[in-house]
Amino acid sequence: MPSAKQEEDLLVVARPEGLYCPPGDFYIDPWRPVARAVITHAHSDHARPGHAHYLAHVDSAGTLRARLGRDIPLQTLPYGEAIEHHGVRVSLHPAGHVLGSAQVRLEHGGRVWVASGDYKTEPDGTCPPFEPVPCDTFITESTFGLPIYRWPAQAVLFAQIDAWWRANAEAGRASVLFCYAFGKAQRILHGVDASIGPIVVHGAVEPLNAVYRAAGVALPPTLRADDADVDAALLKRALVLAPPSAQGSPWMRRFGNYADAFASGWMQLRGTRRRRGVDRGFVMSDHADWPGLQQAIAGTGAERVFVTHGSVQVMVRWLGENGLDAQAFRTEYGDEDDQETSRGSGSGQTACDADAGSPHPDLPPAGEGEAP
Repeated sequence: MPSAKQEEDLLVVARPEGLYCPPGDFYIDPWRPVARAVITHAHSDHARPGHAHYLAHVDSAGTLRARLGRDIPLQTLPYGEAIEHHGVRVSLHPAGHVLGSAQVRLEHGGRVWVASGDYKTEPDGTCPPFEPVPCDTFITESTFGLPIYRWPAQAVLFAQIDAWWRANAEAGRASVLFCYAFGKAQRILHGVDASIGPIVVHGAVEPLNAVYRAAGVALPPTLRADDADVDAALLKRALVLAPPSAQGSPWMRRFGNYADAFASGWMQLRGTRRRRGVDRGFVMSDHADWPGLQQAIAGTGAERVFVTHGSVQVMVRWLGENGLDAQAFRTEYGDEDDQETSRGSGSGQTACDADAGSPHPDLPPAGEGEAP
């Protein structure tokens, strides 16, 4: 734990409970129960149960209440509106990660810090795009903080998914696409060509679709697999969105001779598709890729950067080589984007974070890889 003098010099410090703002006496995305928590978004590694008070963006209310309970003590803010707590001015700004995701801007004593949470720099239409917020100190993730990670453009990605779905529909087999139920599933729904066929979703996905629709995000009509209208003929033309936990489960038997695929940033790596046991892999992430991380950090104008999780040491070294004061915060954030990095961690940290920011265990030699 930092000394009192160190805490005086920092607006955010790492404590056993989470990232703590000493002058404001509150935490940002704490992983242990605290009195006051500012939540950047509703993924379970950032929004934990048990806090006495939550502050989040208004569009996170639906997902937070769905995941943590209808009666959680939740205060919400729109983007850009500031409140003051113990002399710290706090405001939330778009992070572009999932619905309601926010960067937390802190202003106190002439200093400005921004804690970004998780973010993505390419707009996807399901949430306001990432907004660079000028600051002195920026706290960044680094989930995909290696030069190998470069995402295809949104239009290219969905052309690939549509072509795969269309070919399967013409062959009379369902297209099962495994993806995370919150964020990625809705992004896929928003981006695919719904004229190709019906869209069926797992029961874990549909409640979150309702939250997105209530927030005004345009999603095509969806059916649940157990709806009366869903029969064998319909399924032969359908796109089916399901969480990774459904793979190999009895729930999958209803689809007969189906084609399957997995949507994840980890599909950039050699061997991931094979290990997942699917026919196709689509390189898709709700986190920034390597160029996106560089763009976001540069856009803040910050002279000091703290890196929280992912390829921490690689990012810290690169930032230092480029003239910034770069340090690491050790955290317990996981990776909602995919569970590939959490094998054996056991603490909610990614394997990268648990190993002090070492590259993904499946990273090919010399940083080379291939998209499946």
